[in-house]
Amino acid sequence: MSAKADWASKDFYAQLGVKKDATQDEIKKAYRKLARANHPDSNPGDTAKHEKFKAVAEAYDVVGDAEKRKEYDEFRSMPAGFSGGGYPGGFSSGGFDLNDLLRDRAAGGGGGGFGDMFGDLFGGGGRSRQQPRPRKGADAETTATISFTDAIEGVTISLRLASDGACTTCHGTGGKPGTRPHVCPTCEGTGYVAVSAGGGFSMNETCPTCHGSRMAYDEACPVCHGTGRGTSARTIQARIPAGVKDGQRIKLRGKGSPGDNGGPAGDLFVTVKVRPHAVFGRKDDNLTLEVPVGFDEAALGAEIKVPTLGGAPVTLRLPAGTPNGRTFRVRGKGVKKADGTQGDLLVTVEVHVPAVLDAAAREAIEAYRSATSDKPLRTKLFEDA
Repeated sequence: MSAKADWASKDFYAQLGVKKDATQDEIKKAYRKLARANHPDSNPGDTAKHEKFKAVAEAYDVVGDAEKRKEYDEFRSMPAGFSGGGYPGGFSSGGFDLNDLLRDRAAGGGGGGFGDMFGDLFGGGGRSRQQPRPRKGADAETTATISFTDAIEGVTISLRLASDGACTTCHGTGGKPGTRPHVCPTCEGTGYVAVSAGGGFSMNETCPTCHGSRMAYDEACPVCHGTGRGTSARTIQARIPAGVKDGQRIKLRGKGSPGDNGGPAGDLFVTVKVRPHAVFGRKDDNLTLEVPVGFDEAALGAEIKVPTLGGAPVTLRLPAGTPNGRTFRVRGKGVKKADGTQGDLLVTVEVHVPAVLDAAAREAIEAYRSATSDKPLRTKLFEDA
């Protein structure tokens, strides 16, 4: 049932404490007095006065408007059999069934039933009271730089953030501390203003002066200039998961700016920067490592020890004749994956050529040259060329 249909069962004059023939000025004065005395900002925690404030605001919304008041009076002066009857089932008077009328309107394109009928009757044309709705806070962005090891293992870091929230000086009221609010002169305490939508229709928008709070201050807060909003700094703890990559963007739910009117906080997006490691690199879920080996180790084969990230060294067996640049895989020593398994360590050998040789080493190399002189390495190169 439309909210406007319920007006017929309420005595708005009694709620405002005025007579039915009171002037518009008398109604306005009565409303302002009651609104000031029962406003939630002036009576925190007093549920009875909060309900009284809602009731007088509803009453003033109708009888405080001359056009609505006329339609309200006409509706309440209808015969009891028509206006009483307990909406939606009764509503009949002498053989006239309102339900039949509503069905005819819906079937014949004359309107949508109860809501349209009562909306037209009260001159609403689609107007409705709009209170400020809860609104999610804005999302926030920040960047965090972590070490290579922390990126692989995961880490909890502290982030210092500046976000929009209630002004710390006026605590969100928008008024200068020490001053008292009064009924907003723009919306006259309703919290909204009617704006023409054309075609005889109008819609309600949040009052630009009081921002829907129904009260205003003569002196605005010197810090937020009446907006009730301010910037505050805070520190949060953020968990960076294991295996995060350089440049990856992480979403932290509910860590953004606070919401409005009781709405949830926004989200925080953290772009992670990873500092390079002195020894290890990364390729997808694998770690990479370049290891220098001697000519003799590559030629004759050898067992060499290589480091792992955060663990004990492992022994790698090089077969005889290992070429420069060959990569060996050490399983399970890489990056921890989302499914709990572990990537590998990819070890690439770099055959080291000494820049300076002592006498013994030179003699040995020259002997090797003599022994292989009949097998030049570049013979096939020229043949293929």
